[in-house]
Amino acid sequence: MRAPLRIRRRIQATAVARAGWACVLLLVPDRVLKTGAQPPIPVAAIAVARVLGARELGQSAVTAVAPTGLVAGLGALVDALHAGTNVGIAAMSPRWRRTALIDALIAAGFAISGWSCRSRNSDRSRPRR
Repeated sequence: MRAPLRIRRRIQATAVARAGWACVLLLVPDRVLKTGAQPPIPVAAIAVARVLGARELGQSAVTAVAPTGLVAGLGALVDALHAGTNVGIAAMSPRWRRTALIDALIAAGFAISGWSCRSRNSDRSRPRR
């Protein structure tokens, strides 16, 4: 079942924002990491940021191709897990706390956006008036 046009547009707008964030992580991860962590930035941290950027870009592509409530809801769960992981990192690592919290906020924003566009099974069972 296709989502209403206004919901599809919100899903697609989030996909575009996610693609932008993914490109930042892929192209200039060192700048992103320097905003929150103390130098020197380990090569492994840059690699992790790029892997996350690739994941974000893939999720953006899937969401743009299939802007449905189901895809948005599943993406929201992935984003919520990502945000939770960042909160755990922030709790355990003073060095990465600021970077992890910034990324947790971004992931939470994507999760909230996706969750608000998800499919609602209960809506399908109700008769339309």
